[in-house]
Amino acid sequence: MLRACLSLPRLWTLRRALSCAIVLAGLAAAAPARADFSVCNKTSHTALVAIGYQRDGTWSSAGWWRVNPQGCTLILRGVLKSRYFYLRSIHLGVEGNWDGNRYFCVSAKNFTIKGRKDCVKRGFPVAGFFEVDTGKELTWVQNLSD
Repeated sequence: MLRACLSLPRLWTLRRALSCAIVLAGLAAAAPARADFSVCNKTSHTALVAIGYQRDGTWSSAGWWRVNPQGCTLILRGVLKSRYFYLRSIHLGVEGNWDGNRYFCVSAKNFTIKGRKDCVKRGFPVAGFFEVDTGKELTWVQNLSD
């Protein structure tokens, strides 16, 4: 049926046009859903976010994404290929950060750093990140709140 719809014959019957519309609508509905890792800021102050992740067996860290109050920001695009991700967030204008006991290299400016060993030797400070277990999900939204 799809081949017949794509051939665009000169004379279409109403029945054929409706059948093709149904087939094409079904294909559009079956398209894969978008999958990403996003962070939403449920507080009243801006947050800066860094992430630690593993891709192709290599650990990396990257930052800083600005997440406005009551807003969300896309951090990683695409289907999640790992179960565990690590986040660090700085709450601007307020004491306290979201951090943890998993350590990655960071920088004061925007960064992407491959590897999480020998940070200081390589000229990078080390900071604590908290673990996010996404289970088997292909997409994830992490909320930051007070």
